[in-house]
Amino acid sequence: MLVSAKEMLTKAKEGHYAVGQFNINNLEWTKAILLTAQELNSPVILGVSEGAGKYMCGYKTVVGMVNGMLESLNITVPVALHLDHGSYEGALACIDAGFSSVMFDGSHYPIEENIAKTKELVRLTGEKGISLEAEVGAIGGEEDGVVGAGECADPDECKMIADLGVTMLAAGIGNIHGKYPENWPGLSFETLDAVQKKTGKMPLVLHGGTGIPADMIKKAISLGVSKINVNTECQLAFAEATRKYIEAGKDLVGKGYDPRKLLAPGFEAIKVTVKEKMELFGSVNKA
Repeated sequence: MLVSAKEMLTKAKEGHYAVGQFNINNLEWTKAILLTAQELNSPVILGVSEGAGKYMCGYKTVVGMVNGMLESLNITVPVALHLDHGSYEGALACIDAGFSSVMFDGSHYPIEENIAKTKELVRLTGEKGISLEAEVGAIGGEEDGVVGAGECADPDECKMIADLGVTMLAAGIGNIHGKYPENWPGLSFETLDAVQKKTGKMPLVLHGGTGIPADMIKKAISLGVSKINVNTECQLAFAEATRKYIEAGKDLVGKGYDPRKLLAPGFEAIKVTVKEKMELFGSVNKA
């Protein structure tokens, strides 16, 4: 059964580890992440962007697939199904479809409008026991057409949003989506520290987890980050394994063209990537 991310993130914050949010794109992705979480006895958050939701034929299809897998794979670790970088309308649609967690990315609105929309979602999610993530300070890079420059959030604005009653807060600390450029200056730990001091026990979220060096990840966790989002790294691993399979001509041998065989190396590569991240984040055996 899907659960809200609230309990798993409260425990993570208290225990100084982080729960990974791994974005899903299809059946293979979802199955690989769920099996790895179960094998490692780790809580997990499945992230769905609005673009991925459309690609997978809508949020109800996603909910049906995930619920079916939880049952058929005998998944007993805590699993949250979370809308990633949701619009206000997207958040409402996911609440309706049966998601257990949603993110409202109001970072591009004026702060007053961000607060008004967040307040309404705090009310709606609270009624249904769904966790809610808010964002202050745009995360850099591009995600489904939303482009941000990697701004650092204003700690006072973070406190204003945190005080509305959201479950978790994504604060921009110089992190970006996608691959990090050569001249990336690194995470702003001063910003993170200031945000943590203002928001207290609130679990903080680090977006753009792909490509941030391990020591920075560990330092971010020590400063209150309890949820780390990973997407690009799984995509790169999947693509590389699939490319190797085809370049080796394995799709031309026997029934190597069968999608179950063709996609198997990519599926295994996602599992390896997720395992590495769960070990780095410290969530193994925390279910």
